[in-house]
Amino acid sequence: MVRRWIRFLGKEEALKLMNWNNSDPYFSLRVNTTNGYTRDDLVNRLEDLQVHYEKSIMDEFVRIREGMQAVLQAGLLKEGMCAVQDESAGFVVSVVDPQPGETIMDCCAAPGGKTLFMASRLAGQGKVSALDINKGRLRILMEAAKCHNLDDIITDIHGDLRLYAKESTAKYDKVLLDAPCSGLGVLSKRADLRWNRQFEDLEELVFLQDELLDSASSLVKPGGILIYSTCSIDHEENENRVTAFVQRHPEFTPQGVQGFVPAEFITDDGFYSSSPTKHSLDGAFAARLVRSMH
Repeated sequence: MVRRWIRFLGKEEALKLMNWNNSDPYFSLRVNTTNGYTRDDLVNRLEDLQVHYEKSIMDEFVRIREGMQAVLQAGLLKEGMCAVQDESAGFVVSVVDPQPGETIMDCCAAPGGKTLFMASRLAGQGKVSALDINKGRLRILMEAAKCHNLDDIITDIHGDLRLYAKESTAKYDKVLLDAPCSGLGVLSKRADLRWNRQFEDLEELVFLQDELLDSASSLVKPGGILIYSTCSIDHEENENRVTAFVQRHPEFTPQGVQGFVPAEFITDDGFYSSSPTKHSLDGAFAARLVRSMH
């Protein structure tokens, strides 16, 4: 892992990344506007609980470094006031840009952070289908949807995307594939991953990502949009997968994310990318791909 980082990032940037991964992580809370709460309401509750916070670059988010236990014990998540979600994941939803009235498929939806945020952006009009292979995690997603008053917008579908795409005739305005990945962007929160990742895993994941992209693409309406995202910082899982996909599927064209996320998160190729060392957020990636009308 370290050799790979030094090769791609240079020694100085790789050292910064390792220091970030070894430091105490920040956690971010997203206020649930569907239940009528504002960020000020959340801030007031955190002040009552004497939890130190920072306001985030994203309007709906607040960052905390410690005090998560107090937040959980006070029931802020149970009562549907907020959800735990990193801004890097929030920006993926900004790239999707859910609009009222749209039908959206979230292909690997559980545990559902992005599903809930997308559904809340629909302002009560439209549908989000949440597909996942893991039944238990889908159940947790739907319990959270109830807490957030979004269970009438979200429909859960238990299944393997590869089989579902073959059998389904449904087409969606937008399809989000938040693909299974190495998790190399979230090592500060998932310390276990650094011991469990082998280079062979990356090769297997890349094969799976390609398969899932092919499947997800068949669910997009003509003129619709496919969004591919990961919580990895590795080009092999990110830009390279998009390039390979577009070669296999010339009916899809990458669309720059300008206007959807702040300029500092946009790569030269027009993709969304957050970097632990540059932005002090988890590492994530997203690409928008538009399907032609014909």
